[in-house]
Amino acid sequence: MSEFSQLLHYAAALSGCASLLYVGVLFVVALVSVLAPTPERRKDARTTLTILTRRRQR
Repeated sequence: MSEFSQLLHYAAALSGCASLLYVGVLFVVALVSVLAPTPERRKDARTTLTILTRRRQR
């Protein structure tokens, strides 16, 4: 393989790993927003989830 194709391969692998990590963080925050024992923690987790998914409140 040429150096360019190796660079492209590593960039795609790094992008895939970063995407998996981001989805994992979203999953954990979503779980906390549902399963947290106190209303304050659930609200904080929902706020964080909103920020991470870049949704706007209506």
